[in-house]
Amino acid sequence: MKDIVFVRIDDRLIHGQVVTGWMRQAQANRIVIVDDLVAKDSFMLDILKMAAPPKVSVNAYTIEDSIELLNGEPTANERILILAKTPEAILALVEAGIKISHLNVGGMGSKAGRSKLFRNIQASPEEVEIFKKLADLGVEVEFRVVVENKGTSLAEVLSGKNK
Repeated sequence: MKDIVFVRIDDRLIHGQVVTGWMRQAQANRIVIVDDLVAKDSFMLDILKMAAPPKVSVNAYTIEDSIELLNGEPTANERILILAKTPEAILALVEAGIKISHLNVGGMGSKAGRSKLFRNIQASPEEVEIFKKLADLGVEVEFRVVVENKGTSLAEVLSGKNK
């Protein structure tokens, strides 16, 4: 299995906080975007590649192709940061056997069916259930928008503290 050093849900994918904060903290040198639509949109992928730091490889894969890639043999010195827009993508990886022990939830914006879950993070009731399922599967789900903030656990978020 590949060396996954950080997993984040962020519907903006690659932007300043990811590039300057999370990449540096995780010491990642490759970004793998798990998103069926971005994987098929070469124009969007080109834009995301331009937003990444120099010398950082950026690839986008469908969920199915991501599972195949991440189950592959590790590559020397490769440290992967996984980005996805939704918790559904992460659940699919975990259910397929990809070992994810920690999930950072940092950016889920407003859209139909979603309401405020934590600070500026929105989620639908179905997405909240997915977070619970991930936790039941052994994934530590943490809400933390920027590196400098203290993380807040799923249990704390669901209890209504720290909103």
